Amino acid sequence: MTRWRVLGAGKNVIWLCALLVNLAKANTALSHGDAALGVFAPHMYYTCPEGATVTLVCNQRGAMKYPQDKLHHPWFFTQQSDQHCSHHTRPRNIVHKLPPGVHVGMSNDNFWLTLENVSHSDQGRYCCMALDVLEKADHHKVLQQSSHSHMVLTITPRRNGTQKCTYLDPTPPGGSVPVALAVAACVLALLSLPLILILVYKQRHSAHSSRRAQELVRMDSEAQGHENPMFLGGSPQVKTRTVSQIMTRQSSETGRHLLSDTGTPLSPPGHGDVFFPAEDPIPESPDLL
Repeated sequence: MTRWRVLGAGKNVIWLCALLVNLAKANTALSHGDAALGVFAPHMYYTCPEGATVTLVCNQRGAMKYPQDKLHHPWFFTQQSDQHCSHHTRPRNIVHKLPPGVHVGMSNDNFWLTLENVSHSDQGRYCCMALDVLEKADHHKVLQQSSHSHMVLTITPRRNGTQKCTYLDPTPPGGSVPVALAVAACVLALLSLPLILILVYKQRHSAHSSRRAQELVRMDSEAQGHENPMFLGGSPQVKTRTVSQIMTRQSSETGRHLLSDTGTPLSPPGHGDVFFPAEDPIPESPDLL
């Protein structure tokens, strides 16, 4: 029976964990929303040796406000990694055409910037933007939505070995924190479940043992033929007898003669049914005369 209870409790905890994870995912999806345009950088810090090729990636979520809108994905740059990007500065001074060694691309969910043969002049902060623009018939453009994110590129001295870039994520991408917290809470609950069950079992066993001990004491008291005031909740009752019961001759429980029986040594002679002897006249003392 205990094993089935443990299995049932374990299934309930697993079901609750799955529910928490699904709720966290649903909350994340609602927070990003299909109607709101959002941009997120999957990697915040890039480190590349001189001469390497790096691809900076940004994720795009959401949708345009109107189907006839157009999306633009500009990139901005500043050499000061602790400052905001300037709208007047582009990577490698891009104006209208992309210079050699610079490429841009996009897909349904991502858009990126590729820099070849990086140098120390490429080190700094890069900002990616998504612009939802409505173009009217008179070629007038109206900005409907905008979102941006950023990442930092660090250039190290040239190496003779590999020329691959590395990246670092100090914080998980937006939306994964609630899911991670839900999973951690579920793991903690599963690990602590056996300890909780053991404590509950010990508490129930102790209560059962205490009730059993009280029952044994009560049964032993009844078997000995006396009343235990601990269980009756009061003092023992004292049996009283009337005067006639006291004066009535009763046989001894041990089978011996009572002193009041006739013929018993040291007992007065039986004159009638009264215990006391007949009243004889007491001679007067000459001293009293």
